[in-house]
Amino acid sequence: MNADIQPIAPPEPILPGKVRIIPLGGIGEIGMNMTAYETSEGIIVVDCGVLFPEDDLLGIDLIIPDFSYLKENRKKVLALFLTHGHEDHIGAVPYFLREFNVPIFGTALTLGLLEGKLKQHKNITETKLVTLKPREACTMGPFSVEPIRITHSIADGVSFAITTEAGTILHTGDFKVDLTPIDGEHFDMHRFCALGDQGILCLMSDSTNSEKSGLSLSEALVAEPLHQLISMAPGRVIVATFSSNIHRLQQVADVSIRLGRKIAFTGRSMETNYKIATELGYLHIPADKVIKLDQATLLPPGEVTIITTGSQGEPMSALFRMALGDHKHIAIGPNDTILLSARVIPGNERAIGKIINLLSRKGAVVHYQRVSEIHVSGHASQEDQKMMIRMLKPKFFVPMHGEYRMLSRHAKTAMATGVPEHNVFVIENGDVLELGPDQAEVLQKIPSGRTFVDGKGVGDVEEVVIRDRQRLGSDGIVTVIVALSQQTGDMVMGPEVTTRGVVLSDLSLELTALIKTHVEIAINSSEPEVRKESSALKTMIHNSLRKYFKKNFERDPVIIPIILEM
Repeated sequence: MNADIQPIAPPEPILPGKVRIIPLGGIGEIGMNMTAYETSEGIIVVDCGVLFPEDDLLGIDLIIPDFSYLKENRKKVLALFLTHGHEDHIGAVPYFLREFNVPIFGTALTLGLLEGKLKQHKNITETKLVTLKPREACTMGPFSVEPIRITHSIADGVSFAITTEAGTILHTGDFKVDLTPIDGEHFDMHRFCALGDQGILCLMSDSTNSEKSGLSLSEALVAEPLHQLISMAPGRVIVATFSSNIHRLQQVADVSIRLGRKIAFTGRSMETNYKIATELGYLHIPADKVIKLDQATLLPPGEVTIITTGSQGEPMSALFRMALGDHKHIAIGPNDTILLSARVIPGNERAIGKIINLLSRKGAVVHYQRVSEIHVSGHASQEDQKMMIRMLKPKFFVPMHGEYRMLSRHAKTAMATGVPEHNVFVIENGDVLELGPDQAEVLQKIPSGRTFVDGKGVGDVEEVVIRDRQRLGSDGIVTVIVALSQQTGDMVMGPEVTTRGVVLSDLSLELTALIKTHVEIAINSSEPEVRKESSALKTMIHNSLRKYFKKNFERDPVIIPIILEM
């Protein structure tokens, strides 16, 4: 298994008959999926997703891929292809469109969800969206791209068979093998087998559930436990799930209507996606069974099911506002039943635990994955992954979409299924894998990484800013103002000390005096030439105080010296 390959210098330029696979996101992590495919004549990009920040990235709203390599090769970028409509695959498209004016290809639901997202970005005006249908290939420069129907936790997902002069690469996107899909749109096993018979150069395959044995469960299995829980609910039922999980929305609605309940939606993305999926024919809920949220409060609680956002404990979500008692229409009470019908995204465990506790304190009965089978994964387990490999019989194999341990485990599965070890490549974001008809090699890395979105700013927050925010949050800030004579460099006023967030046990009341004394000693012990050079004096005060805090208190506050010349 080629996991630790020494980089070599790439040939310049890429030769005809070769194709390069360049992951820009989604390898070694969950989210931010983006892969570039490059030949001598052009580049196409598959997916353009976001990664949601964890708590330590203070103030950051979203994380998107670094587009540097694509910008350096702007003239070669031909198109963006989208496998499905989840945020980790389409969430960064608005930021991509700020840099590239290329057509975007996707299935009808994927583009419908994207259009709803683009309307929120007023600086994006003209965008060419091209609707794809499974098995209908399109040509873009040197690439022929054929979408192939897969099953996942969102409707209208596809894999892409990307045919180049070097051979055909199969990019699975997120998938599982669901033989009883809710919408009747079956996993296209026959087409995958036919492509395998024709010959697949390389398989790029979803690794999210590679550590899970067996076959993935069908979405249809959720219906029975949903029916049991909703039928037993004494009053109102509130179901929290991903707004993009159209199949889950359909199942909750079907069960609720059979039990005599009306349906209400709340949460901006939930209401938007319900409208889009209904207009495009992917959701089939009778209009007379859907009510507005304010109407739900007028009906007997046992006749209402509310479908909401907030399954991940998001602090601005509708469910979180209900849990806090801050929702405009819904107040949680003892007769309410809450169903969290979604997987826990890694990193959200604490937020979800918090919202469960808040809801439980209000007397509601809360069901979630550990105690009720009200969610199934949309990703392939090991047996699904083996099936994909055996159908396609690829010459080369690259695991994608997962943390490193998931990629490594998927690689072992591929080898157990018959792919030679020397043809399995565990690569990382920024690695360049170059393929020819009979050989593959990893070239040197290209610029890649993460770009932070902070409010309206994109890429202007760097790691040093994040570190400063972390220090401010953990150790506080100390500001020191000193006035010096321009002629002599002697201190004529101050030091004035202000602290925020600096609490040092019993010394808190004496802290300001201690800092003042320490600054005075530092200034008075310095050379006159240093005192006349404000930048040098600032550095000296900063370093002296930082050393003082670390030595005496094991703290590292942000220290800001301000020098006034009088």
